[in-house]
Amino acid sequence: MGAKMRKNPVPVHWFVRSAMVFAMLAVFNPWIPAAGAGTDPNLGGGGTVATGSAGGAESQGASSQLEKCDESLGTMAVVEDQTAPWYHSLSEYKLGSTVPVLRMMIQQSNCFVVVERGAAMRNMMQERNLSQSGEMREGSSFGKGQMVAADYTMSPTITFSKKGTSGMGGALGGLFGSAGRIVGAVAGGIKANESSTTLLLIDNRSGVQLAAAEGSAKNYDFSLFGGIFGGGGFGSAGGYTDTPEGKILTAAFMDSYNKLVKATRNYKAQSVKGGLGTGGRLGVQGGSTPASKELPNK
Repeated sequence: MGAKMRKNPVPVHWFVRSAMVFAMLAVFNPWIPAAGAGTDPNLGGGGTVATGSAGGAESQGASSQLEKCDESLGTMAVVEDQTAPWYHSLSEYKLGSTVPVLRMMIQQSNCFVVVERGAAMRNMMQERNLSQSGEMREGSSFGKGQMVAADYTMSPTITFSKKGTSGMGGALGGLFGSAGRIVGAVAGGIKANESSTTLLLIDNRSGVQLAAAEGSAKNYDFSLFGGIFGGGGFGSAGGYTDTPEGKILTAAFMDSYNKLVKATRNYKAQSVKGGLGTGGRLGVQGGSTPASKELPNK
């Protein structure tokens, strides 16, 4: 007889049962995201997307994680750089402008009053042109001097956005050998989606950047047993795999905006000796700026 087969110290079927128990818990345990549903996008690790509505200083259904202000700090326009690479990449996710959702968050927060400087501006000017032409009824009140200036401009940027950035299937599959095919397939159906955004706040009168904030969001997609059972039973348990990336981007922008609001609450104006824009403190020998004139000629 040949050499006796070495006995496995832990039966293979134990791993199989463990994997099955984990998967069933993921499906039926109310504390674990169910198969067929991924986790909500998290603001920098824990949160939700923007929801609800806004009317004046009041809001309805706004996220409980959105920063709020008792009084507004000024008027604001939101302008995105439509020539930037990130803006054109939005079409890959079937997404449009970021401005509408940002404007809703800003108004819900009551930290700034939003003024129109986008596409609707053309319609505003069209109404004024009609008034000047004499076609409007008397009392339409489209006279001059009624528009509100934008004190600040907010500029959004998407710095990173990726679906399915990480998974655990390969590592667990290799760890448990043949039995790990089940464990690996279960874990392999858990994928992370990540996004990072930046918001800049500019003073329109001086052009000075007043604040900047980076935000991020992350969620997970679940597709349990998809690699094992094919189309039967749990085979169609793909959760957020077809959910628009707009959810994760919105969460990242909310994270950015919350940080921006916190930064403005602690705002302290920057100052330069001699005044802003008068040449700065880095002088050049022979130059005409105040800092340059302080340098010796030789």
